[in-house]
Amino acid sequence: MSEQTQWDSSIAFIFAMIGAAVGLGNIWRFSYVLYSNGGGSFFIPYFIAIAIMGVPFLILEYGVGFSFKESFSKIMRKIKPQFEIIAWILVLFVFIVTIYYMVILSWDLVYLLSSFTFSWGTDAAAYFTQNVGGSSNLSNASFLLIPTTIGVLLLWIVLWFIAHKNVDKGIGKVSKILIPALFIIMGIIVVYALTLPGAGVGISTLLTPDWSALLNVNIWLAAFAQIIFSLSMGQAIALTYASYLPENSKLIDNVLIVVASNSAFEIFTAFGVFSILGYMSVTAGTPMVQLITEGTGLIFVVFPMIFNIMGPIGRILAPLLFLAILFAGITSALGFFEPMLNSTSDKLGWSRKKTATILAVIGCAFSLILTTGISSYLVGIIDSFVNEFGILLLIGVQCIIFAWFCGVEHFLPALNEYSTFKVGTIWSFVIKYLLPVVLIVMWAIGIVTLFSTAKHFEIMIDVVIIMAVLIFGFILTKVRPRVDN
Repeated sequence: MSEQTQWDSSIAFIFAMIGAAVGLGNIWRFSYVLYSNGGGSFFIPYFIAIAIMGVPFLILEYGVGFSFKESFSKIMRKIKPQFEIIAWILVLFVFIVTIYYMVILSWDLVYLLSSFTFSWGTDAAAYFTQNVGGSSNLSNASFLLIPTTIGVLLLWIVLWFIAHKNVDKGIGKVSKILIPALFIIMGIIVVYALTLPGAGVGISTLLTPDWSALLNVNIWLAAFAQIIFSLSMGQAIALTYASYLPENSKLIDNVLIVVASNSAFEIFTAFGVFSILGYMSVTAGTPMVQLITEGTGLIFVVFPMIFNIMGPIGRILAPLLFLAILFAGITSALGFFEPMLNSTSDKLGWSRKKTATILAVIGCAFSLILTTGISSYLVGIIDSFVNEFGILLLIGVQCIIFAWFCGVEHFLPALNEYSTFKVGTIWSFVIKYLLPVVLIVMWAIGIVTLFSTAKHFEIMIDVVIIMAVLIFGFILTKVRPRVDN
């Protein structure tokens, strides 16, 4: 690396990894996925997906990063020079995630500030459309949503300020502050939510099992998809962070801690979300089915409606919720930013500060494009394509490369040497045979669904993204490394 660095302890690494994993999806997506895919019965495919996908693949990423102690692009080049372009395509896709993720965080920042005065008023949906996220009406692309634009500028400055520092003084230090704070804040929200009238109704709605759902292949695919995106699998984040680990690290133990923390957080949060929805249902007489949604609809429309009728306690819970989302989002954004930062710095021989500055300016410029009157529509298009087409495919490709071209057995000594828990034949079988098949099948099904429902404008955006990623991936691959060990 251009600037060899390390975490000062495994604690810094664990908090950074938890921060990268615990993000917006844990707060606004998991509860909906759980409810809409069999309720309580969904936990069966969910925990199976963790056991045969989440834990094994993260162990692989930790093993690769720790063993090579190089940037993702250099690792792929060392395995086989032709594979370097795959690395650049992946880190570019993940950089695009950073770009639109910062826009979503800007929406949250606007709501955090609005939560002190409840300036969203009585029509939360109209407030979001007119001031924050816009709509799908393409004629609105001619103007900027000023609050969102300002938020994007501020948040990119914050991201740069943290990311340009040495990983331990930047990401490590911030994660050790924000992650405990996030867990405390969410703990307060959920514990209080469980005491609300109607909380039992919400939790019962969430957990009522539909055992017949277990016979539906889509439920199983939903479980695997949740694990992939919840743990930020295969996005070179875990691999990059693991490359900064000191010797004597208990790699497998760290994987289990991160996975357990991530799952506990999203399950715990789901109880709080549905307790609050149950309160709204009982208090306002609104059927639960009309309240249950995911993503921006839940956080920026339904929850403000609920806070409006909660009285004084709503004035406390609203800022806490949006602050928790901000903390979760910042630590995840740092994770998304790091692979591109590390690989570019390593390839071009630039200092970390210079690389972070240039990438932050580029990223901010593209984020600003997404703050027009069709902001949420653009973010939705890009999010679906990048994750379902790009990242999912490249996770499968990585699995094949590390298992077959590099040799998964190569990583066993480093993984097992200091770890309390060991891996061996079963883990190797899962990585070499089971995961590639599951991932490619998921990708194929996702692509059919994605393009069969896409509109012409959406396909145009998808084509622009893939062309840009391929072109810049090729250019970065062909650039001669400053130092090539």
